[in-house]
Amino acid sequence: MRKHFLEIEAVRKRYGTTVALNGATFAVEPGELFGLLGPNGAGKTTLLSIVTGLIDADEGTILLDGQRFRRADRPLRKLIGIGTQDLAVYPELTARENVIFFGKLYGLRTNELKQRADELLSAVGLHDRANDRAGTFSGGMKRRLNLAVAVVHMPKLLLLDEPTTGVDPQSRNLIFDVVHKLNRDGMTIIYTSHYMQEVQALCPRIAIMDAGKVIACDTLSQLLKLHPSSLLVKLDRVPDRFFETLRELSGVQSAALQPDGIRLTSDALGPLLPKLALACATAGVTPIAFETNESTLENVFLQLTGHALRD
Repeated sequence: MRKHFLEIEAVRKRYGTTVALNGATFAVEPGELFGLLGPNGAGKTTLLSIVTGLIDADEGTILLDGQRFRRADRPLRKLIGIGTQDLAVYPELTARENVIFFGKLYGLRTNELKQRADELLSAVGLHDRANDRAGTFSGGMKRRLNLAVAVVHMPKLLLLDEPTTGVDPQSRNLIFDVVHKLNRDGMTIIYTSHYMQEVQALCPRIAIMDAGKVIACDTLSQLLKLHPSSLLVKLDRVPDRFFETLRELSGVQSAALQPDGIRLTSDALGPLLPKLALACATAGVTPIAFETNESTLENVFLQLTGHALRD
């Protein structure tokens, strides 16, 4: 039986009278690329601070690679890398000097570090700027360097907190490529972002937090079923029994009459469309228009939390 790589069980944390975490529970598998979402104030930052060993939980258990994890466990903390939302690079140092500096903090040898620095700077597209000061870099270049220093010690668990904030499309795509490669090579990654399209594109499994709790944790496909896609068929008329005909089509989850037509929900709109066209033709009905509302992680998030992500 495969053990979880990271287990978070009933974790609680208070700051005075404020409850930041109220029994947060989930697990991450070895080698998983796992998404973590929640509105501001949901407890994500506090949870990440506990997982990185910056603070201890008041209650609950965290197991990392099968071992009980606390702030004082320095050997276990070396298994973790974090790409912070606030850039953790020194502008007066060159790109290479930044990577080497952070590598030395983890006890890597100088000779090993030079090769490692060159490999990482090439991976994040900064090899040609290795000897330039980070303070001269664009926002996207700084984000890429931030990722390089986060993985210089080859952590087993990488926490990425808003890794693409303020970057250009080219840098975002390169960061995605690096994240995918690290994950393919076996690194376990927890990815948090305000850009839900990123999490939907990258993460096969996702946890959603709100009010200090994990309110949903499942595969992306299962989460999307919580808010099915819908299709509004606009009609100039609805013949007798036509509503019942559409409601009974294979693949339709629900149907509702609306003033300008019929709204259908389904977890697979594509296969439904030919059946819908045939039903309209058989009934002699000519649709005026179709309006689709695709199932997205954002819709699921809003349904579960009732918040926009930046509330």
